[in-house]
Amino acid sequence: MIEVKNLSKSYGRLKAINNLSFEVKKGEILGFLGPNGAGKSTTMNIITGYISATEGTVKIAGYDVLEDEKEVKKRIGYLPENPPVYADMTVESYLSFVSQLKQVPRNMKKINIDEIMELVKVQDVKKRLIKNLSKGFRQRVGLAQALIGNPEVLILDEPTVGLDPKQIIEIRNLIKSLGKDRTIILSSHILPEVSALCERVIIINKGEIAAIDTPENLSKIIEGASRLFVRIEGPSNNILEIINGINGVKNVEVFQKEEKDLTGFIIESDENIDIRKPLFFAMAEEKMPILEMKSHGLSLEEVFLQLTTTEKKEEEV
Repeated sequence: MIEVKNLSKSYGRLKAINNLSFEVKKGEILGFLGPNGAGKSTTMNIITGYISATEGTVKIAGYDVLEDEKEVKKRIGYLPENPPVYADMTVESYLSFVSQLKQVPRNMKKINIDEIMELVKVQDVKKRLIKNLSKGFRQRVGLAQALIGNPEVLILDEPTVGLDPKQIIEIRNLIKSLGKDRTIILSSHILPEVSALCERVIIINKGEIAAIDTPENLSKIIEGASRLFVRIEGPSNNILEIINGINGVKNVEVFQKEEKDLTGFIIESDENIDIRKPLFFAMAEEKMPILEMKSHGLSLEEVFLQLTTTEKKEEEV
């Protein structure tokens, strides 16, 4: 549905993005991550046709963003980080204006607007001026304008900024449901949100792609090892000694001391060695019961930090 090939953008000597290539399939929610200044907004602005690339191409449903601008704009809904709303218009009149810009057929206009207002829950404020709405409601109106015309592709930049916890959950659920029949690129600084919503993530750093994969696979690649979390009852020093003696264990550390003789540990082992059975039998022999055992991969935050700070560390050495 979205095809990006060899995309670069330069501002004089500054290269904002360099040779980006990736695809997003129909019905996929793709997370787009990177530190400030990494080139995320530049890339999204090129995909949506707001700015042109210095080199490379972008196609939406087979249409070139520059050569088939009208066809592309029919198929894209875009929510920038700062929603493009007109403060002196009411919610309803603003969405009507957006419908005209997107050339929604007159006989479908009211139905489309009513459905979208209901979907993003702004029906109760449709007669109010946008400037009198809270930041959360303005964000919802911004999402509503992106949905006008039922576009096949949604580009969402920080869609939950300014929302309260209840609203965040509602918008996340909405995005998930929209992803069933739309292609979505989601940029967010709330990394648990990306983990919860996205099948794949792209991490961009200094204008180049640092990684593309599922959050789970990225965790495995960065770790190069398997990690377990276990809660074991018994003296922690004795437990540490026993675990360190198991074949394949690379490292073990106390994760949390919960109460007397009940401790959580993170165990890191060689990737191709399963230590669960040896661990179980070793603890059983010493009458130290394992009360909990589960895999413990790197979080997306940890993966993100490792991929975007490696270069900086290397430069400091």
